[in-house]
This record gives sequence, C-alpha cells and structure tokens, in this order.
Amino acid sequence: MRILLIEDDKEAAAYLVKAMRESGHTIDHAADGVTGYDLAHEGGYDVLVVDRMLPKMDGLTLIAGLRAQNNATPALILSALGQVDDRVKGLRAGGDDYLSKPYAFSELLARVEALARRRPKGTPEETVIQVGDLTLDRLSHKVTRAGEEIVLQPREYRLLEYLMQNAGKVVTRTMLLEHVWDYHFDPQTNVIDVHVSRLRAKIDRDFDAALIHTVRGAGYMIRDGAR
Repeated sequence: MRILLIEDDKEAAAYLVKAMRESGHTIDHAADGVTGYDLAHEGGYDVLVVDRMLPKMDGLTLIAGLRAQNNATPALILSALGQVDDRVKGLRAGGDDYLSKPYAFSELLARVEALARRRPKGTPEETVIQVGDLTLDRLSHKVTRAGEEIVLQPREYRLLEYLMQNAGKVVTRTMLLEHVWDYHFDPQTNVIDVHVSRLRAKIDRDFDAALIHTVRGAGYMIRDGAR
C-alpha cells in the first residue's frame, strides 16, 4: 500500500513514517498543505493521511480541492479537534474518516487499511510499475529486467521505485533526499551518487540500453530507450 502523509509536526511525521514502513507500507511525507496537494494531485496513492491544521493550505481545503478535481483517493483526517461538529465538517469537506489526536498507531493503521479496501470501484491500484523491459512488483518487491530477476538492497529498491514512479521526469537530489532518505536538508555527502551508481550496475550494466540517466545540473531520470 502506498500512503501519502501530510503532517507538519516533524516528530509525529517521523514516527508515522517509521511505523508505516515497519508495517510493510510505502509512505511519502509532505510538511505543508500546498506540497501535499501537489503530490496527491499527481496520483498513485492508495490512502491520504491528512492533518487538519497545516501551513500554506489547511487539510479540509486540501481535500475539498482534490474532490473538486475528481480525485477520489480515500483520505483520513487527523486532528486535535474532536468534537462532533469538527468531525462533521471534515467528512463534509470530502474526508472518508476522521481520527482525533492523540491516537494509537494500531487504530490509525487499521483505519488506513480499511480505507484502502474501500477504494472506489474502477480505481486502478498500481502494484506493478514498468519502464521498458524493467518491471517492479510493489507487492512482492521483485524486480526483473528482460525476465531476469535483479536482487536489490532495501535502499536501492526504494530509490528505483521512486525513479520509476516518476519515469520520464527529472528527479532532483532534493526529491531523492526527502523521499528515499527522509532528509529535509542536504547532508553534503555523495550518498545519492553512490547508491545511483550501485543501482546502475545492477539495472543497466548487463543490458544494451541504459534506463537510468544523469541530467547534468539537475538530477536523474529513468526512461525507456537509449540516450
């Protein structure tokens, strides 16, 4: 399951990201409403977990905006406002569930999993991503190229998954640091270059056409076909 967490509390977000990944789920994090809206609008998420009080755009406005754009991704609202009127406002704004703070992670996880099962009919759940002859199965975490299985380390898998989710687009160092390493600052190391180099050795080295490309001065891109 792929989750988007939109939460501005750094400690709460770090806890939820860690706990969700330990539970076997893929999760991205946005720290403000505008960034969260943009990520959610791009699609590809099974469930949104949205804090109600957010900088730049509040959670209810965010969800209402997505619904106006016919984005039906199930949304769980998190809020310290737990009165009946607050919950009603959240649900009427387009939220599918409402959980008051403080909460137990076990309950949040159960609610998120329940929302994922209630995805609108006809909404495709992208469990397999493909770029050219490279395939990544997000359920089994199996990666193959031209039918040959490629064994990746967990960080390499997350790096490849993020590149493939953004196939044909430039992925910057900042994007990789935030979505693969959970860094919201540049640690001034060559960690990204090292991991991309290792990933290339496994994905491209034994094949005729390279899929992973460096975009000079910008970042990286994965795309079908040679340069």
